[in-house]
Amino acid sequence: MLEIKGDFPIFSDNKLCYLDSASSAQKPKCVIEEINNSYAHAYANIHRGVYPLSIEATERFEHTRNVVQHFINAASTKEIVFTKGATEAINLVAYSWGMTNVKPNDSVVVSILEHHSNFVPWQRLCEKQNAAFVCVKLESDHTLSAESVARAITKKTKLLAITYLSNGLGIKTPIKDIIKIAHDAGSLVLVDAAQAVAHCPIDVQDLDCDFLVFSAHKIYGPAGVGALYAKEALLEAMPPFLSGGDMIRSVSETCTTLNDLPHKFEAGTPDMIGVAAFAKALQYVNDLGWQNIVVTEQLLVKRLEEVLLRKDKIKVLGPIGQHHGLVSFVAKNIHHHDLAQLLSKYGVCVRAGHHCAQPLINYLGYEGSIRASVGAYNTVEDIDRFQEALEKALSFF
Repeated sequence: MLEIKGDFPIFSDNKLCYLDSASSAQKPKCVIEEINNSYAHAYANIHRGVYPLSIEATERFEHTRNVVQHFINAASTKEIVFTKGATEAINLVAYSWGMTNVKPNDSVVVSILEHHSNFVPWQRLCEKQNAAFVCVKLESDHTLSAESVARAITKKTKLLAITYLSNGLGIKTPIKDIIKIAHDAGSLVLVDAAQAVAHCPIDVQDLDCDFLVFSAHKIYGPAGVGALYAKEALLEAMPPFLSGGDMIRSVSETCTTLNDLPHKFEAGTPDMIGVAAFAKALQYVNDLGWQNIVVTEQLLVKRLEEVLLRKDKIKVLGPIGQHHGLVSFVAKNIHHHDLAQLLSKYGVCVRAGHHCAQPLINYLGYEGSIRASVGAYNTVEDIDRFQEALEKALSFF
């Protein structure tokens, strides 16, 4: 069981019981110090200057690309594109690859589990391209089966966009089986790993996915930074998503020559400070060790389940024993916002609403739910505090 709250300045006040890491994780000192130090003592733009400050900033930026490559086991740094987050990464693929490759009467397949970021871009793309937007539903036990995905994919399917770990139910999808099914049918696969990246190791070569996206802020890094992984051949064939500085090799009045990968997809001045801090977050996770993270979080989630299952007024969403990182629930005859607000009076931070997964919540028959989610810094004492606050809140209603 990890005991690392001392690494996170926000927990110096023991009154905070933070159970909203699925929305955004807190930041360790190493990440905060990297940001503060870079702005105070090492700030310069990248890829342009020949003076030491700029050269060192460029080296830190490109070092992070190398860290991300190894963190997800990509074949090359050319396959790592920095974005503002998973949302921008998905939109990049939707516009750059999708507008070029999805034609009328083709289809894009998603699941009902998807975050809006991996739902709406494909829905809009299909509307523009007169293509079919196909949404795979869940089994009766609220799991997503590979068989259901297989039935949705046809010879007309150009892309399957699928989550690795649901942010609404906290369940994993049978991702490797799904990817193989899609590839056998001739479809490409984009994996939304925004939730999964903080809870389990990811190997893109083992998965054999074509695209994978995630955000830094979910895995103890800064907000406004993320990464797109894509197979090199796909990136080579894709046109730029944005145009401007740094994505060009040369510009004249008559033509523009594009830069090499991955820079042709990174127009403009990026958040180079955030990107440098991103590396610190990933290195922090590596230092903790995946086995320690997984064991800690499994214990905490199991205790969350046990606490909730003992309450007659509470219904847990998703299959018991299969939650990862979070548990969502509803309370009978109590609005989710009311209950979450009362929990906050006791210092417990949870998320209430549809969690940017409105199609899923509506499909389950609810207007919203409450989501309690953990990070590697949470402790058994946090779950005990949640239990005490929940009992007080339920008795109030």
